[in-house]
Amino acid sequence: MSAPTADASVDTGARGYLRFFAASLRKRVLLMVRYPVNFFSTIANMLILFAAVFYGGRAIAPTAISNSIEGIIVGYLLWTLSMSAFSGLSWNVTRESQWGTLEQLFMSPFGFGRVMLAKTVTNVLVSFFTGSLVLLFMMTVTGRWLAIDPLTLLPLGVLAVAPAVGIGFALGGLAIRFKRVENLFQIMQFVFIGLIAAPVSQYPLLKWLPLAQGSQLLRTAMKDGVALWALPAGEIGVLVVTAVGYLGLGYAAFHYCQRWARREGVMGHY
Repeated sequence: MSAPTADASVDTGARGYLRFFAASLRKRVLLMVRYPVNFFSTIANMLILFAAVFYGGRAIAPTAISNSIEGIIVGYLLWTLSMSAFSGLSWNVTRESQWGTLEQLFMSPFGFGRVMLAKTVTNVLVSFFTGSLVLLFMMTVTGRWLAIDPLTLLPLGVLAVAPAVGIGFALGGLAIRFKRVENLFQIMQFVFIGLIAAPVSQYPLLKWLPLAQGSQLLRTAMKDGVALWALPAGEIGVLVVTAVGYLGLGYAAFHYCQRWARREGVMGHY
């Protein structure tokens, strides 16, 4: 679905933008409903991968898996959320470029940045939905039921995933300029694993890396049942700073790559 072209009758204010966001969300839900095989195949891939990690690890090192299963569940959950939020934005830009409809998005009365922001929020919402299904499966398979407090997990989850969205904006910008950057998407899967598994408790400076602090606080909240308001204010502050900082840097890179592509005259080329 390409964005509408500029029209003086289009409400470009908050109300009009909310209608556009609702239409984007409805489109995403319709795609999930009308192409169920593709949607359920994506979920199945996540479940099969976790099952392979859990049962394979238990066969090789059962004690180690049992002692760290809560961390594995939380880490895998954050990884799936991050990859969905990150890759959704990057692949959107890549597909629009391949289809030759990227320039139409720039003609939207809402502006290209706001169009992509709406798509990003939609991707994040869908990733939280699929993540909840994956989490339920993981806890059922392992028999470890973690603390699920929506008032704690939703804010922490959004802030934890925000750096991944920022990275998605940056790679989306590179896709606008260089078109073929799919191999970078594959590399980021392994980079995210390293960031999520970073030993923040042993090396405090690592908490300033993307995803690291969010992973640490989510483990604390879900494994130990610590509520959001009971977490140290300083640790929450670091999470907020890294979330806003990496998201802002990613969006700035995205905006710069737009102008770069325009200067080079390659916006609509593939």
